[in-house]
Amino acid sequence: MSAEPLVQVRDLVKRFPVKRGILVERTVDYVDAVCDVSFDIARGETLGLVGESGSGKSTTAYCVLQVLRPTSGSVVFDGQELTELSRRELRPIRRRMQLVFQDPHASLDPRMTVGDIVEEPLVIHKIGSKRERRARVRELLDVVGFDPGFTNRYPHEFSGGQRQRIGIARALALSPDLIVCDEPVSALDVSIQAQILNLLKDLQDQFGLTYLFIAHDLAVVRAVSDRIAVMNDGRIVELGDADDLYAHPREEYTQALLQAIPVPDPRRMKDRKRVRRRLRTALSEW
Repeated sequence: MSAEPLVQVRDLVKRFPVKRGILVERTVDYVDAVCDVSFDIARGETLGLVGESGSGKSTTAYCVLQVLRPTSGSVVFDGQELTELSRRELRPIRRRMQLVFQDPHASLDPRMTVGDIVEEPLVIHKIGSKRERRARVRELLDVVGFDPGFTNRYPHEFSGGQRQRIGIARALALSPDLIVCDEPVSALDVSIQAQILNLLKDLQDQFGLTYLFIAHDLAVVRAVSDRIAVMNDGRIVELGDADDLYAHPREEYTQALLQAIPVPDPRRMKDRKRVRRRLRTALSEW
């Protein structure tokens, strides 16, 4: 790994206005979705970002990608400050940062064939001839374990796991350095989740990818992450090595998240109510 991180986030804040009014809206308050968040991601590393729904995980990721512009703070990608760049200046950098969405049912255009979906980033960035792009599409589909012979079919013809493979192939099309995985397995069956997680790890080894991996399930995050950042109420409350954080969580909120992971052991079912109470208590204290 390089001495200089690929991604450096410092004091990131994202504030959304709260507006009221029927005929004329006016801003009456602000909501801080992300509050003073700081972290680094080294080249080739996977940083897991975990927390309950509404904790600010996805907002943080979209600010890193500059899909959402931060209210304040710094986002440095490969030595370049992104918050100071215009939309036009960001365009070549966006090729190096891609996103795998949560829901493979909603993230793929049902009117486009599989081949067109994977080819779309190449078309947008005017890369290669039609023949070269089609060859690249077949290569990408093969890499993610999807039959390249199905390029003329539509997303609804495939399972959720197959659709997520299509989404991953699309994210790989521009040979990115950073891929943000926004809960990429939460909509999938458990057995399929394992396949997709193994695929992501294999692709990381093969292409030297860097991941920001978002999830609400600490067990899923631990399976793929080198380090884990725990978010609650827009803030990072704990950050550390994945195994250390899993074995020795310092914060009560992190401990409660770990206790809430389902364990297939009937002898521990009696602890569920105690775990839920502990989680509620931890949430109320933050």
